[in-house]
Amino acid sequence: MGGRHEARQWAVQFLFQRDFNEGDIESALAEFWRDKDSGDKARGFAEELIRGVEGRKDELDKLIRKYAEHWDVKRMGAVDRNVMRVALYEMTQRPDIPPVVSINEAVEIAKDLSGVESGKFVNGILDRACKEQDRPARAAASGRSAAAKEGK
Repeated sequence: MGGRHEARQWAVQFLFQRDFNEGDIESALAEFWRDKDSGDKARGFAEELIRGVEGRKDELDKLIRKYAEHWDVKRMGAVDRNVMRVALYEMTQRPDIPPVVSINEAVEIAKDLSGVESGKFVNGILDRACKEQDRPARAAASGRSAAAKEGK
């Protein structure tokens, strides 16, 4: 498993927990990392995603509502909701990551943590969001390939 893939899974897991246990984020992060064997880069990327999503949760939920017609964000599965938050954060705030990488990662994480149907649900919503992005779906802003960005 790649470092960024694992970092994204950790971010989703942490954010899932935060949906049910609010409080001091620093204490929550310290507790979360206590038993994890994480490299500095993966942990740093996960925390960037976590803090980014936490800081823009209302904005991200508004985007989810926009692209998930007839769905209430609060009634969505917590895994699906947080997978989409992470992916949309990347798509809107990380021009160095091509949107298709964010979508593919989100679909795989949704399938791993929730099930095949969740993967399809997440893919449909994120695909709609991708179509409205004001950037190429398959290219990073820096021009480096997705594989190079993902460390493959």
